[in-house]
Amino acid sequence: MSSAQRPDPPYRRIVAELRARILTGDLRPGDRMLSTRQIAQRWGVAVATATRVVATLRDEGLVETKVGSGTVIGARRDPEPTAGRVTPPRPGGVAKQAPARGHVLRAAIAIADAEGLDAVSMRRLAVELGVGPMSLYRHVENKDELVARMADEVFGELDLPTPGPPGWRAGLELIARRQWRLCRRHLWLPRAVSFTRPLLVPNMMAQTEWVLRALDGLGLPMATRVREALTLHALVITAALPLADEVEAEQETGVPLDRWWLARRARADELLAGGRFPLLATIPPDVTSDLDELFEYGLARHLDGFAALVGGRA
Repeated sequence: MSSAQRPDPPYRRIVAELRARILTGDLRPGDRMLSTRQIAQRWGVAVATATRVVATLRDEGLVETKVGSGTVIGARRDPEPTAGRVTPPRPGGVAKQAPARGHVLRAAIAIADAEGLDAVSMRRLAVELGVGPMSLYRHVENKDELVARMADEVFGELDLPTPGPPGWRAGLELIARRQWRLCRRHLWLPRAVSFTRPLLVPNMMAQTEWVLRALDGLGLPMATRVREALTLHALVITAALPLADEVEAEQETGVPLDRWWLARRARADELLAGGRFPLLATIPPDVTSDLDELFEYGLARHLDGFAALVGGRA
């Protein structure tokens, strides 16, 4: 089958249908956009495909994310300036110069902090900066590189002492807690980190180097030290992922977590009141919801286990 005969991927057909509904006014500015779950159910596609549909519509400027409202149909905008050119000056004004890389990254981080990583696109960033989208490709090749540079910029916020505190455990506690606070400031960050396709960015690599140095003098082979550095980092990222997922869920649905729990409290009370789960019924409500305490518990138990490994080798 030739490329001309090959059918469009499912996401393109769905985008075309939704685009037509938006442009004909069937879906009007401010209307709630179908969620990724609704798209997946209606068209019988995977959630990843539905996510790509929403991302494509967002890149085209047809939908936008609003805090507290989720993803909605976007307001109509005037055509953008010709890609790759400096915006012509308005009467009495000056031409808009292409932004510097640092300014681009800070603007992208601000969008991700407010609305989540899915809200970041080259088109959205260009609109925020008031430039043509093609001017951004002077700094990054695509969104993947943009996200990698955003993560590197954020990891550069960590101030790690040199030398670190005395004792390997104090060192690992220090860097883990500072990374946790970093994830608390930038809720999207855990979603930007991959362990199978790691970000080769200097600020993140410097933190791995710092952990390896904290494990000097223990007689551990380098393979063990590297695995410990990766495991410690994975502990932080895994504990912080629910924070990243929650900000995306709130943007998609417009429902904050406290309201979500209120809507399900009656069902939870019904399940626990039946006597089937007597131990679960005794759990204080704040035990499972306090992610800071959950992180501290996981960190302490992990380091207890690593201490046993170090002691066994000694």
